Amino acid sequence: MERRRYRRVPVQLEGVFLGNAHEVEGKTIDVSLGGAKLQSELKVHPGKVILIRLRFPGVEEPISVEEALVRWVGDRHVGVEFQNLNSAELDELEQLIDELDDAEGTGRA
Repeated sequence: MERRRYRRVPVQLEGVFLGNAHEVEGKTIDVSLGGAKLQSELKVHPGKVILIRLRFPGVEEPISVEEALVRWVGDRHVGVEFQNLNSAELDELEQLIDELDDAEGTGRA
């Protein structure tokens, strides 16, 4: 049985991922307070730190994660762990995840 530290919410959010001096469009497969699974053409390797900007529905400005540590890489998928989020960023991310999780439960996501 897999145990995760944070609740993971399956959701497809559009985003921009920056690494190796490249900016690539992509989307999330799921997101949590601790990280995300991304689908993108960005070429990175485990241990690389990238910048992520996620566009949440109904939120004007994208949420930026300045430091996302690449934990694993698969076929067009990347698993990242969020690093050094401040308390305001964590609060905003938690609120949005709660809203997405509620919407998922009602079929509105």
